Amino acid sequence: MALKVEDFNDQSRFRQMQAIPYGDLISFVLDYLGRNTWLMILYWSLCIIFIAIAVTVRINIAGYFSFRNLLMHSLLGFIIFPILMIPLHEFLHVVPFWLTGARRIRVGADLKQYIFYVTAHRHIIKAGQFRFVALIPFIIVSITLLVLIFFLPGLWKWSLSVLLFVHATMCAGDFAMLNFYFINRHRKIYTYDDADEKMAYFYEEL
Repeated sequence: MALKVEDFNDQSRFRQMQAIPYGDLISFVLDYLGRNTWLMILYWSLCIIFIAIAVTVRINIAGYFSFRNLLMHSLLGFIIFPILMIPLHEFLHVVPFWLTGARRIRVGADLKQYIFYVTAHRHIIKAGQFRFVALIPFIIVSITLLVLIFFLPGLWKWSLSVLLFVHATMCAGDFAMLNFYFINRHRKIYTYDDADEKMAYFYEEL
């Protein structure tokens, strides 16, 4: 039988691990981004690889294009494309949430913390489902951009390689949450959000 939120009140079966107000998400993210695990080493290594790709592209196109065109594509890669990427990134969280059975899905933002988020109101998910939801945007966007960088001409290689790196940094919150699960991988964890209370809850099954 499917778990209900009320089941977590049974302290003989479940222990609350975290109760995170949305207003404290940045503190949580920074905490788990800073914890040294192979997952964080992998994430930061990918960020370094992506910025190395952008630098390599920039060096290779030096002298072939006007300053004006380079400036335009720099603005595209660093500012315009990342802004346009936000709704696509969040949509790529919505789809896997829907596939896990969530229906009361909400998209929100906390501009004070410079974060955007997707939440499924009072929908309980397991660790494996959370990893699926968290990783899909990073995987799909990164692969797509790498293919485009390979096939498109010089200036587009530059702007899209910059976007590849910037989008990876936009996934920092997702990887921080994944690191929480990795550190606690020996535990059976369930999580749900209460979008009305703006709270995220994590419970361990005893």
